[in-house]
Amino acid sequence: MVRVTVLVDAYNLYYAGRKLCGRGVPGWRWLDIRSLAQTLVAEHAADWPGARIDRVVYCTARISGAANPSGAADQDVYLKALLASGSVDHIEYGIYISKVIKRPLATENHQRRPVIVRPQWPVTVQRNGLAVPDATFMASVATYEEKGSDVNVAAHLLVDVLAGGFDAAVVISNDSDLRWPVQEARRRVPVGTVNPGSGYTAGQLSGSPGAGVGRHWWRTLQAPDFAGHQLPDPAGGHRRPAGW
Repeated sequence: MVRVTVLVDAYNLYYAGRKLCGRGVPGWRWLDIRSLAQTLVAEHAADWPGARIDRVVYCTARISGAANPSGAADQDVYLKALLASGSVDHIEYGIYISKVIKRPLATENHQRRPVIVRPQWPVTVQRNGLAVPDATFMASVATYEEKGSDVNVAAHLLVDVLAGGFDAAVVISNDSDLRWPVQEARRRVPVGTVNPGSGYTAGQLSGSPGAGVGRHWWRTLQAPDFAGHQLPDPAGGHRRPAGW
């Protein structure tokens, strides 16, 4: 019997699903994490014979109810449904930060890299009646970001590996910051690395199936993976939010 632990970077998974399935499209957000993980592990039964999922850890952060009250309410229902239905065994919380930042005004080029906006008509900058062509426009904007999910994934992965709590791991994230803990885990247990999005798997998370103890695998999710693994409605007594 191969005991498998599943570690989920929830925001990485959510934004990948939104890009794949569509922001305003229903039918993918009510995701059954355990069901998805079971399918992924079953696909690699030849590498991991007799594997069963022993533990699912979902790493996330609660969004701001002040900035997005309806979104916070929907998230709360989903988190309760995950636990009540047994779709996850544990939720590890990071923090959600809201703040004001000042940054140079910019557009993006074809490589999606910033291009600083310079003065030109109809908006220009002058000093003492003379143009200042190299002036920089500054913008003050609100920003909302999650902190800690990647660190929590890494911490659970390494602590559980060292404690001998499982025989194989599945990491659902495409965050290159997980490079070192994932590489260290591969030296000790087989690791399945799941890219939640449609783009390339981060090079830092790539590797060889035979590295370390071997029997590692990689998988990239597609839209049907989300739509095909939805929680029942209700799930653990909690109803799917409208539009989900």
